[in-house]
Formats: sequence, C-alpha cells, structure tokens
Amino acid sequence: MTITTFKGFGGVKLQAEVVGDGHDPAILLIHGIGQSRVVWRDVSDALVRAGRRVIALDLRGHGGSGTPGEGRFDFDAHVGDLRAVLAQVGTRPVVVAAMQAGWSAMVALADDAASLAAALVLVDMPTRFEGEAFGGPVSADLASQIEAAAPRLGLPTLFVRGALSPHDSSGDAEQFARALPDCEMVEVGEVDRLLATDQTDDFNGLLVDFLERKQPRGPSEFRAGSDARTLRDALGCFATGITVVTAMSPDGTPIGLTANSFTSVSLDPPLLLVCIANTASSGPILQQAEHFAVNVLQIGQQPVSNRFAGKGEDRFAASNWSEGENGAPVLAGSLSAFECRRHAVHEGGDHFILVGEVKRAQFDARRDPLLYFRGKYRRLHFA
Repeated sequence: MTITTFKGFGGVKLQAEVVGDGHDPAILLIHGIGQSRVVWRDVSDALVRAGRRVIALDLRGHGGSGTPGEGRFDFDAHVGDLRAVLAQVGTRPVVVAAMQAGWSAMVALADDAASLAAALVLVDMPTRFEGEAFGGPVSADLASQIEAAAPRLGLPTLFVRGALSPHDSSGDAEQFARALPDCEMVEVGEVDRLLATDQTDDFNGLLVDFLERKQPRGPSEFRAGSDARTLRDALGCFATGITVVTAMSPDGTPIGLTANSFTSVSLDPPLLLVCIANTASSGPILQQAEHFAVNVLQIGQQPVSNRFAGKGEDRFAASNWSEGENGAPVLAGSLSAFECRRHAVHEGGDHFILVGEVKRAQFDARRDPLLYFRGKYRRLHFA
C-alpha cells in the first residue's frame, strides 16, 4: 500500500491510498459524505484479489485530504476535484462512487465521460433530492444539474443499491436508472446499504462481475469468422482524426459525408486516400467526381461531424462553406482542407478506396483536432 497526493480543484491536496499492481486496470473509489476511504477496505481487498489496482480517495475535508475554507462541502468543488484527479491518474479508471458522491461523479463525467473514465458504478446513490445533503438542503440547481447529467452519461454504468434504502423507493431508483443511456440496476434484498455491512460480499461479487464484463483484465480476441463487432472494437483502438469528404454532383449540388479512414500516401507525387462505404448514398458521386476535398475537423466541429454522418438533413444549408479552386466544397473553420483531383479508385471489400492527388492544402496550426477513439469523440490531453 502507498499513500499518494493529488492536486484537487483550487489546489487543495487530496490524499489517496493505492494498492495493487500498477499494470492492472485501475479502479477509483470515492466514499460518501461523512465517511473516509477506510469504508472501502473490504472492497479494495476483493478488487486487488480480482487483479485490479485500487485508488481509494479521501474527499476534501475528509480523512487525509485538505479542508475547504468554511469547512462545508462544496458540490462544484467536489466535481472539480474528481475531474482533476482523473486527469492525473494517467489512465481511464472505473469510477466507483458511494452515496451522494455518485451525484458529483455523474456531473463530472457527463458529456466527455469516455475520455475520463472506463465505466461508472453508483453505490446506494439517492435518486430523490429532497432532504438534507452535503450539510444543507439540496438546492433546485443541484437537483437540475444531476438530472441533466443523467442522459449525457455516455459510458457503461452499474447502479447497485440496498432494496430497503431509506432515501427512495425501488420505483424511484428504477425510473432514474432508465434515464442513463447504458445502465444496469441491481438491488440487494433485505438491506438498506451495502458498504461496511454484512452485505459487502454481495456487493463485491456484483462489482467484480461488472468489471469482468466491461473492463476485462486480459485482451479481447478476434479470429477470422468470429463476431465482426469484436474486430470493429479492435480497429477502434486506433485513434483517428475525423474528416468530411466533399464534392460537387453533376447537377451542381454539394455532397459530403463524415469519414475517419483517412491517411497520407505519398509526398512525391502528393497523394492521400479515404475509404468510403459502398452503401454511402453519396458514394457513386465520389467515385466519379473529378475533384473532391477532404476537410479535417477541429475540436469545435463535433456538430459538423454529426451533421455529415446523419441522414435527412440539408448538411450544407447548416454549414459555412465555399467552393475551392477546383469546385469542391471546402468547410470554413476546419483544421485543414485538402483539395484533390481523383487519382485512382480501388475496390476494398465493403468499402472503396478513393485516392486523390493534392492540388491545394490549407491549415490552421492554432486549432486542435477532433479525435475519435473506441466509438467516442475525444480531445487531446496536454500534460
């Protein structure tokens, strides 16, 4: 066991107890209000035996962590603490949060959860916001933050609670769990809470089972002829940028689609390629177009990526664009844009490979790229 210190929101020093092999998948344990990391001792031992590295954090003002100025819990500071700690962990841990700490974990992980954590486990988290919490009544603003975070929590979630919880009913909890995009809810009968009780072993079993399914210790494997989804997941481990490939149809209508299979091919001559699905509605036009453009998206263009990946919307009506030198549409504000002449088209299974000779390129070195990794948008992390 080692004791380590993280820098939390506002520079507050947060202390954590770390056990397990540094090469094993990481689990970040966050206790409830009025507790300390000690409440996780039995859970931590079980996780280490299951091949996990455990980081048991003391919240600010608890255990070995620093105390806020007024000595009262600050919800926004707690959210900031968690995001700060996750940025320092150096990996994407599974976050396990008990009681009201689950609320701040949800808010901290909303929207860009996939870049911060691998999964979330909520333990005995209240789903009704009446009454006292954090040393005072739950404000309407706090309740709205939690409720708004729920549908934006885009990562696997386990919600486990005692069936006799005094905070809310099973119906309340089930309704809340349905608002989470990817949530499993499990109740343990004849108990009001799970930690530091005789039911901790039951909780440990549920937790380890969830981890083995959502964050297995060993690598997954694809072999020819097996599930294509596994191969897709393996390919998704290669982080890419995102592009929008554009061209003009013969009648002068602009067409375009989102693609992340893009790479440079040659500098002399200057060639690049993109891979387009045979089923793409604009595929036939791209195969025949004399000129096309590849627009590499920057971090502020996630809506553009979604727009050109979707259907049923006038993509260009909602986009700022202009014709390039050879007529292909160029999207304004992109990280870079490559205007190309068609060099070759090759068959590639269920895709075709469009090779272009770069005639003109422009880029903005001040911007950061929009990234894609394991099926989620990502952003660069600067140490």
